[in-house]
Amino acid sequence: MADQAVDTGGVELSEGDRRPAAADGQFLGRTRELKELLIDIERAGLDTLSGRKAPRARVLLIAGRPGFGRTGLAEELVRQVAHRYRDGVLRARLSEPDGTPVPTERTARALLTVLGLPAPAGSDEDDLAQALREGLAGRRVLLLLDDAVAAEQVDALLPDTPGCLVVAVSKGPLTGIADVRPCTLGGLDTKSALELLTRHTGSVRVTVDPRAAEGLVEECAGHPAALVLAGGWLGARPKAGVADLAKQLRAEGDEGPALARVFRLAYAGLPGTAQRMLRLLSLAPVGLVDPHTASALAGCSVEDARAVLDDFVVLGFLRRVDAALSQFEVPGCLHPLLRARSESQDRPAELRLARARMLERTVRLLQSCRAITETDSPQAREKLADLPRALRFSSPRAAEDWLRVRQPALLAAARLAVADGELDTLARRLMAALVRAMVAHFGTRTAAPELYGIHRLVLDVAVRRDLPREQAAALLNLADLDVGTGRTTEALARYRAALDAARRASDPYATSRAMESVAGTHQELGDYDRAADWYGRALAHRLARDERADTARLYGRLAAVQTYAGRYGEAQRNWRAAVAGHRRSGDVAAHARALSELARVQEYAGRPEESLRTCQEAVEWALRAGDVRLQAALQLRLADTLDRLGDPAAARLHRGTAERMLGEERHEDRAEPEQGSNAYEIRSTSAED
Repeated sequence: MADQAVDTGGVELSEGDRRPAAADGQFLGRTRELKELLIDIERAGLDTLSGRKAPRARVLLIAGRPGFGRTGLAEELVRQVAHRYRDGVLRARLSEPDGTPVPTERTARALLTVLGLPAPAGSDEDDLAQALREGLAGRRVLLLLDDAVAAEQVDALLPDTPGCLVVAVSKGPLTGIADVRPCTLGGLDTKSALELLTRHTGSVRVTVDPRAAEGLVEECAGHPAALVLAGGWLGARPKAGVADLAKQLRAEGDEGPALARVFRLAYAGLPGTAQRMLRLLSLAPVGLVDPHTASALAGCSVEDARAVLDDFVVLGFLRRVDAALSQFEVPGCLHPLLRARSESQDRPAELRLARARMLERTVRLLQSCRAITETDSPQAREKLADLPRALRFSSPRAAEDWLRVRQPALLAAARLAVADGELDTLARRLMAALVRAMVAHFGTRTAAPELYGIHRLVLDVAVRRDLPREQAAALLNLADLDVGTGRTTEALARYRAALDAARRASDPYATSRAMESVAGTHQELGDYDRAADWYGRALAHRLARDERADTARLYGRLAAVQTYAGRYGEAQRNWRAAVAGHRRSGDVAAHARALSELARVQEYAGRPEESLRTCQEAVEWALRAGDVRLQAALQLRLADTLDRLGDPAAARLHRGTAERMLGEERHEDRAEPEQGSNAYEIRSTSAED
């Protein structure tokens, strides 16, 4: 299994895009710490010393403040020992840039997805964590858990397999996990710090004034992130000497940690527009930034934003995540500094406006992302043509790649918008557009876990704003996903709640949909009496509205339940009503299928002659509908009926006809396009969305 990464800070996962820093020759120093960690892997644990078999994976802890190279050291360790773990490396981030812990449910789900194991939508934390432990049983993997906030996060994900290794990165000790010896990081040694500085400034300025360079390292306390910012400041000023920067830092005094002092100096050297953009990047969901996000936050063009972001990378304010798709990341150690600047220098109204612009831009990108998949739709082509060039995607593949890479940030944006509480209209539009784009590109089944979370957010907003129609929509969608994962009882409760909300909203579509779903759930549970009762209520509702096609369909569903219950007389009456309804609505294929089901029930009821006549009539209608499969199935049913009536010669004739039909169909191209979602849509937005 290849190295795989899970960015659970944004809910989603990615594969193979985070490579160890040392792989590109970027890792510096930490020789002593690496040696200690490698020895720690081999040392006997407490269980071994006591004569017991180790029950769980060994845990190594790399502790220290953000920006001191914790993740870099962890990645270098992983690079050196990964070959010992035949089933590969898994990575997960356990906190968001602002320090908020990522729910274990989200992390476990993402890891299961990387392993190719089922992670049913809506499953709780305990079930998913147990499924992960079972999935790792018998495997030999290395699990890197970055930015852990608490021991409980790591403990829930620990494999029960002694052959696995867990490398955890955290600010402090993970009290509660047995047999963990932390490797605590301080500043870099002087030699490594000077080499890091040289990478940004070039060797000349460090070589000509080595004492000044050592003084700068001392002022930065060997803090890697501070040294990167210092190097970026010097790199942007070719005529400035290392001593000049060291002098300015000394003039700052001892006001705060070294990183904060270097950040203040580097920030002050930016133009005013760049300062504002940098501050506003603290609003980017899960710290992930692209030119569109920066452009919307700062209110500038996409090209200008792209140029400034590239400059920020050179200056050390950002890290490049994906060069091809222009994806950047705000380092976690700088996030609180940027947020503090933003809160002190930007008015709340300005921040809210920036968030609103970012969400509006995201909605438009999602609409473009979905519209490019609808190449056969004139309306979609017209909508795409009306979009600015910067918002268009070159191809459906490019749109899908963008959606996959940006998915963590998109889902985080939805969560943050709902939590804000002041941007509910934009939040609802964003979630509607996100659902449609994900269904268009990934399909409902693949995207089910993410859709489940989105629909829960929709429900939260609908309840908060007292929007019964949207409550009904969200409850129906959640219940559909519950049914798909076998939580039928939970689905039934949600369908009933959706029915109450739909009635409050006077929404006839949702009311009918909820009643049919309640009936179908009872049918799934084997309670045919209640199922028939609810199908009857749904049928009465459709009859009152004179919805003929749906009425005919419901007659068929009611008849099917009655057939399961063994009430063949009632089933025949309702199938006849269904046949009549489909005939009146002109649906030839449905007419043929209803006749075939009527013939089946007549056979169950012990009336083979009637079944034979009905089946022959169904064959005629199936021929008109051009449904070859149904014709073949009916020919086989005719053969079985004729066998029971004592006419084997005619039965053989019909079986031969069925085999010939099926044989001809196998040679035809029967590939069908993937069907879209038939889920009840979020109906909170205008048709333009």
